[in-house]
Amino acid sequence: MKNIENNIKNLKKKIQKILKINFSYSKIIKIIAASKNQSTEKIQTAISYGIYEFGENYVKEGVEKIKKLKKYKNIIWHFIGKLQSKKTKLVAQHFDWCQTIDREKIAFLLNKNRKNTQLRMNVLMQINISQETNKNGVDIKNYKSLAQFINQMPNLNFRGIMAMPKKHRTKYYDYENIKNIFYTLKDKYDSVDTLSLGTSFDLKESIINESNMIRIGKKIFNN
Repeated sequence: MKNIENNIKNLKKKIQKILKINFSYSKIIKIIAASKNQSTEKIQTAISYGIYEFGENYVKEGVEKIKKLKKYKNIIWHFIGKLQSKKTKLVAQHFDWCQTIDREKIAFLLNKNRKNTQLRMNVLMQINISQETNKNGVDIKNYKSLAQFINQMPNLNFRGIMAMPKKHRTKYYDYENIKNIFYTLKDKYDSVDTLSLGTSFDLKESIINESNMIRIGKKIFNN
């Protein structure tokens, strides 16, 4: 699986190149390998080349991989898909992060089902910043009340926001808007430090707008 090694090297080079566009903005970008539909063998290959955080979209598939790869104590697992309330218990008990909280019920159930013997679950609020009907996330008008609710949950650690902006041809208003929302929340909540923004398709726009967590699938696992 030599291609995975080359893909990871090329991805890291591209990130550094993008960071040099703005010399005043230089920080570590956390790479989450979006491993939906990828084999545990491919994930192990990515681990061997320095990728330790993985994002899963489907609960059952993700839990199976977590169990198979439990010998790797340094792996961090993110749930990055649409979460149904009936599956919150599995996510709360097996994953380290949930990036897709979009309503109070999901936050409440994750908090309820997180075991007291576990560390607090790191969570992100997903905002539907472009107000697209085919995307999940809380409406921009309601993000402040949802953030306040999440922050009150004792078993959850409110770390920030996740979004998937619509990429416009001539402007990137939604990227700037989500960045501003991130800083609004960061000023209010001490725990907020994460802007999960960026995929294989909008890496440059996301990093320029100060994303510090990117979710990459094709640029890691594809040939």
